[in-house]
Amino acid sequence: MRHPQHVAIIMDGNGRWAHARGLPRSIGHRRGVEAVRQAVRTAGELGIDYLTLFAFSSENWRRPQEEVDELMGLLKHFIRRDLADLHKEGVRVRVIGARDNLSVDIRSLLEEAENLTRANERQTLVVAFNYGARDEVARAVRRVATKFAAGEVPLEALTADYLDSHLDTAGIPDPDLIIRTSGELRLSNFLLWQAAYSEFVFLPCLWPDFDRKAFEEAITQYASRERRYGGLSREIAS
Repeated sequence: MRHPQHVAIIMDGNGRWAHARGLPRSIGHRRGVEAVRQAVRTAGELGIDYLTLFAFSSENWRRPQEEVDELMGLLKHFIRRDLADLHKEGVRVRVIGARDNLSVDIRSLLEEAENLTRANERQTLVVAFNYGARDEVARAVRRVATKFAAGEVPLEALTADYLDSHLDTAGIPDPDLIIRTSGELRLSNFLLWQAAYSEFVFLPCLWPDFDRKAFEEAITQYASRERRYGGLSREIAS
């Protein structure tokens, strides 16, 4: 079966999972962290080189402060508990998203995860944290515009590839497959530039229920499709 090199996941449904069971949203988020661990493990076992997880969007700051604090605490707990194991397994951690408005302790943890695992090559785990695709593109444009204004790059060099090299994901291949759980059918400001030719799979299961079987189901759907990148299918072309 044809496997994607890069899978990105919009992890959606923690709150609804908890609500359906009469539990506080915090329990749903904690169960969601267990699903993260399983997804990382499954991706490694399936030979997926890059796994990107939408952990916390730049819009999530609008949630109640108590919930934001819970999510920050879970991030800290995950890094402190799992970072050593990820490093041991040869996983490189890469974090994308804005960092200027993050607290010093969160920013330090993210940098620690990246620095410790920088030389690992077996698999790359990309964590989209405080991430929004429109903000990412805007920040990249500002960086490019600054170089152009300083005379460091001529106008004709300002190509799509040049802008791509200034995105948070520079050096990471675009996702072959984007999965979203919970049955919602939208990208929610996630990897808008990079998703130009991605395949999409929308699963009805809520994120805490996302297991190996669900992951393999998404891979099976991906493998059944023909990726043409704007060209003709093999049957039509022949």
